[in-house]
Amino acid sequence: MSETIRRRAQYRRLAYRLEAWMRVRLWAQVLAGLILGVFAGLLLGPEAGLLPRDTAEIVGAWLAMPGSIFLSLIKMVLMPLVLSSIVLGLAASAADPAGLRAMGTRLALFVGITTLAAALLGATLGLTIAPGTLIDPATAEAVAGDTPVTADAAQDTPASNGRLGEIIQTAPELIVGLVPDNPLASAVQNEMLAIVVFGIFLGAAYVGSTNKTRLDPLLGVFEGLLEVSMTVVRWAMYITPYAVFGLTAQLLARLGLGSLAALGAYVGTVLAGLAILLVMYLLLIALLGRMSPARFQSAVGEAQLLAFSTSSSAAVIPLSIRIAVEKLGAPSSMAGFVIPLAATVNMAGTALYQAIAVIFVAQVAGVTLAPGEIAIIVLTLVASSIGAPGAPGVSIAILSGLIASFGIPPAGLVFVLGVDRFLDMARTSVNVTGDLAATRILAVRTRPKEQG
Repeated sequence: MSETIRRRAQYRRLAYRLEAWMRVRLWAQVLAGLILGVFAGLLLGPEAGLLPRDTAEIVGAWLAMPGSIFLSLIKMVLMPLVLSSIVLGLAASAADPAGLRAMGTRLALFVGITTLAAALLGATLGLTIAPGTLIDPATAEAVAGDTPVTADAAQDTPASNGRLGEIIQTAPELIVGLVPDNPLASAVQNEMLAIVVFGIFLGAAYVGSTNKTRLDPLLGVFEGLLEVSMTVVRWAMYITPYAVFGLTAQLLARLGLGSLAALGAYVGTVLAGLAILLVMYLLLIALLGRMSPARFQSAVGEAQLLAFSTSSSAAVIPLSIRIAVEKLGAPSSMAGFVIPLAATVNMAGTALYQAIAVIFVAQVAGVTLAPGEIAIIVLTLVASSIGAPGAPGVSIAILSGLIASFGIPPAGLVFVLGVDRFLDMARTSVNVTGDLAATRILAVRTRPKEQG
């Protein structure tokens, strides 16, 4: 009897130590929520068959409620958080306008080069592995059901020259559209890029002002706005593990493992591309960031887990800022400027995914894309990925429009939709890694004497 009591006491002490250890480590709580969510989702999924399909959907919706609340809290303060972070970040750099210009130029080069490289990598993998050829077109049509595919859509595929002419013709309008004529309307419509541009103009106006003393009250408003936003974010972080658990459980309850296994070639192609892109970021950190890849990976792991779970790079902005300052050695003013901006424009993982998805859908439909068309697709993806809102599911809207513009029958899109959430989680994690890599590299390049 005494031996049993002693063992129970040991188990209680062990449980208490484990609880105390996890209480101060958000990444451990998130990981636990992710693992438990996988098990719960499998129990609710079609393979287990423990619950009817309709009942499993209802249970999954209730489990995902903390995740929906978490995302809503983040979205509620996202606009003021991003706007105030960018304005205050630029204002803090007012004493060194030359350094500010250099930082902006380097960030633009980083985003442009890595996004172009990711889109090219995605197109290369899609053409080389050709996962779409493994699916019979007749099967795709049967699965797609009543998807409206007209003969004209399949035959009237625009020529690459015509598509290039269209892009050149509409480019001035697109560039003008980057400047929001009504920032309040852009905020209501969740147009993140417009808010970022608005914040850059406000911050640049402060930097260029000759009488900054009169603008100090305005900066005080933005400082208060940032503080209030961060307080709400801290509240949201308390429910992060529950949010991760619920969202993961709902995902697997809907899809099950069978649907993922049926698209193994396509999923594997995308994951292979994202893995290569992640390795590229680690190499850039080693070469330009003066930091060992292992140390960098250890520092950003918490942000990667949260990004993977929420499928929203925007939702990870507050955590990414903290990691950039506390673990990557970036000044708070730089992190407050670069992270929100990078979360909006640095979407290399999304560009890679969409390149593979477009080619996959074309292969399913039996459409052969000419080299010129593939080049236009890559350039279009680079342009469309930059500024895409960092929220779940946005890339599907971009992908659908691109497929339609090239006249590709959309029958294969149903397969992409089936696994989009899982791949969205993976590419969002890589996108956030790129944001933090850019911040570390810019911090080192701006302060050459810093030792990593």
